[in-house]
Amino acid sequence: MSEFDSANGAGAITDVAGIEVGHFTHPRRPTGCSVVLARGGAVAGVDVRGAAPGTRETDLLDPCNAVNTVHAVLLSGGSAWGLDAASGVMRWLESQGIGLDVGSALVPIVPAAVLFDLLVGDAHIRPDAQAGYAACQVASSQPPAEGNVGAGTGAAIGKMFGMPFAMKGGIGTASVTLDGVTVGALIACNALGDIVDPDTGALIAGARTGDGAGLRDTRRSLLRGEPPLPILAGTNTTIGVIATDAQLTKAQARRLAMAGHDGLARSINPAHTLSDGDTLFAMSTGLAPRTPGMTVLCVMAAEAVARATVRAVRAARSLEVGGLRLPGVASVSHTR
Repeated sequence: MSEFDSANGAGAITDVAGIEVGHFTHPRRPTGCSVVLARGGAVAGVDVRGAAPGTRETDLLDPCNAVNTVHAVLLSGGSAWGLDAASGVMRWLESQGIGLDVGSALVPIVPAAVLFDLLVGDAHIRPDAQAGYAACQVASSQPPAEGNVGAGTGAAIGKMFGMPFAMKGGIGTASVTLDGVTVGALIACNALGDIVDPDTGALIAGARTGDGAGLRDTRRSLLRGEPPLPILAGTNTTIGVIATDAQLTKAQARRLAMAGHDGLARSINPAHTLSDGDTLFAMSTGLAPRTPGMTVLCVMAAEAVARATVRAVRAARSLEVGGLRLPGVASVSHTR
C-alpha cells in the first residue's frame, strides 16, 4: 500500500458526510478496483468527455430518466472486463439491505467506469465480481490510500510516445470545504498525456526523454511536429468520482460532473483525447444544511479534481513488471 494519505492537508473524498471508499488491489497483477459507497443513497450525475469510454449505468443518470438515487460508484482497472466488478458491489449492497425497493427485491444502483491497464502484467488477470465485493468489505470513512492501490494499481501516464517512456499513474483524493459544505474527489489517473501543476503549469510527470531520465513535454513535442506513436483507442483513461454533501438535483449533479472536467484539463495535457475514456461521476449525499450555490460548488469541484489528479501521480511508486518499467515522480529528473 502507498504511504500517502490525506494528512498533508489535501483532504479526501471521505470528508464528505455519507461517503465511504474501499480498494481492492489484485495480489497477482498490478490491477484493482475502488468503490465509493453511499449507504444512504446519493443523487448522481455523470459526464463523459473522453472518446473511448468503458462505462455501465450512465444512461440511468440522465436527468430525464427516472431513477434518482445511486448506492455506489465503481472505478476499475481491467478495461471492459473490469465492469464485472460492479456485480460484486451490487451483491454486497444487497447483503446489507441496500438498494432500490422494487417490491419483490432490492436492486442496488451501481454506475461504473473502467480504465485500460492490460499492458501492465498478465492481461488475463483483471478485477471481477469478487474484487468488487472485497472492495466493499473494507470500505470506510477514513482517508483512503493513494497511489498504487485499487483502480490506480496498474495506471500509467505520459504514453504519447510509447509505453517504454511512460511513468506510473495511480489514484488520489482531495477535498475542499467552504462554510460547512465539502466537495471531494477520487481520481484514478491513467492519462495518455502529461501531468502538470495546475497552479504553475510546471510539468510534474509524463512522457520521458529518449534516455528515460527526464521529461519530454508532450505538448511542446507535438507542437514542434514530433509524431505520436499510433495509439489504440481506449488504452488510457482518467476516471473519478466527485462527491458533495450539498443538496443537488440530478441536473445539478450532472453540472458538477461537467465542472470537474475543468480540473482534469488543468492537470492533464493533453486531456480528453481520442484514446482516453475520461469519465467523471458526481454524487450528492445532501447531508449539509446549506449550499454556497452552483457556481461556487463547480469551482470547488474543479479544484478538488485537479488536486486529486496531482495527488494520484505524486503518490504513485515506481513499478517494474514483465520487462516494463514505470518510474514514479521521484525517479525522474526535472520534476517538481
